[in-house]
Amino acid sequence: MENLLQKIDARKATVGIIGLGYVGLPLLIRFGEAGFPLIGFDVDSAKINALLHGRSYIRHIPIEPVQRFLEAGQLDVTISFERLREADCILICVPTPLTDKMEPDLRFIESTTDTIAQHLRAGHLVVLESTTYPGTTEELMLPKLERTGLRVGLDFFLAFSPEREDPGNPHFHTGNIPKVVGGVTPACLECAKTLYSHAVTRVVPVSSTRVAEMTKLLENIYRSVNIALVNELKVLALRMGIDIWEVIEAAATKPFGFTPFYPGPGLGGHCIPIDPFYLSWKAREYDFSTRFIQLAGEVNVSMPYYVLERIIQALNDRCRCLKGSRLLVLGVAYKKDIDDDRESPSYEIMQLLQERGAVVLYNDPHIPKLKPGRKHRFELESVPLTEETLSSSDAVVILTDHSAYDYDWIVRHAPLVIDTRNATKNVTEGREKIVKA
Repeated sequence: MENLLQKIDARKATVGIIGLGYVGLPLLIRFGEAGFPLIGFDVDSAKINALLHGRSYIRHIPIEPVQRFLEAGQLDVTISFERLREADCILICVPTPLTDKMEPDLRFIESTTDTIAQHLRAGHLVVLESTTYPGTTEELMLPKLERTGLRVGLDFFLAFSPEREDPGNPHFHTGNIPKVVGGVTPACLECAKTLYSHAVTRVVPVSSTRVAEMTKLLENIYRSVNIALVNELKVLALRMGIDIWEVIEAAATKPFGFTPFYPGPGLGGHCIPIDPFYLSWKAREYDFSTRFIQLAGEVNVSMPYYVLERIIQALNDRCRCLKGSRLLVLGVAYKKDIDDDRESPSYEIMQLLQERGAVVLYNDPHIPKLKPGRKHRFELESVPLTEETLSSSDAVVILTDHSAYDYDWIVRHAPLVIDTRNATKNVTEGREKIVKA
């Protein structure tokens, strides 16, 4: 342990990061900026080739630091996992999706742990960053690693530290977001705490990996439940003739006891639509029903259908039916100003529209072509946003409120605008063409 701590403090410990996606790539850059030697691992050779050739595959993450680390010999990226033995600290940033039955899909964690076990050596620190249910680190990973004969807390060190990335947020990044860390043993915690203290401004140690795992789930369940609340109130407010966004802005002036959450067309991103169900699944092991989580999930999952109803009603009010209508969707990313479309509600809404006979086009300045997903497969490319494209559509549906859009210009040239994000709140001319959804 002392040898590892000394290498970390001297910034001579090689940090290996498995999974160079939305979590792993920013983490790699941060440890590189902190002066650590790096090895980046990924099973996707296209990602490795892109990095080696100076191309970024995630728009909001700059490629320049990666190029600098590569040119200086500080970083190597590879698909050869045999090189795990060269790393002193191994950070796991792999996906944790749900199965079609809404149960945790841990095959990426399992296969990664099996691979690490093949190359585990004395002095290794292994940290899981992927969001998962409480107990994963100790119940799934630890037995696999200890089958090597090495002892946790003595020969190798195991910890959990949940990622807290917020893609596109200009104020918070990997370096200034506090890092929660839990270790299997006190020695494991000490090693992980020491490592992260060199890369982030604040480390928050907790008593166990289970507490750290539960912390991440609480953060996302908190958001899921509150988003479901404002989504439900949005539907009610519409029936009552009240603008829910105005209500939220007024309530947000209270300096205590209220945090504003905003409604939308549904939940998106890798975390909030998925993570709460990890805890719901685990809770069944304790004969416990997580009713708030389930109810929030029901409300949020229903929002694309609510948007569909509002589109149908808006067209009907203009003597148009949905079938055969030409609809232009603005934005398929799950949030504004990023190219991340994971679990985006836009896909569900577009599919619902197509199934009912609508002709669907889309524009997204960050996503030129739709990516194949687990549930939805579209052969569509982003169409140019022109006066002709707008005017030839029966309706424009704003699903993501990208900053690049000129909403005054859009409303001026579109015959009908269905706004799910309150993006048109400052538009003054043509408001009679705007329908909130």
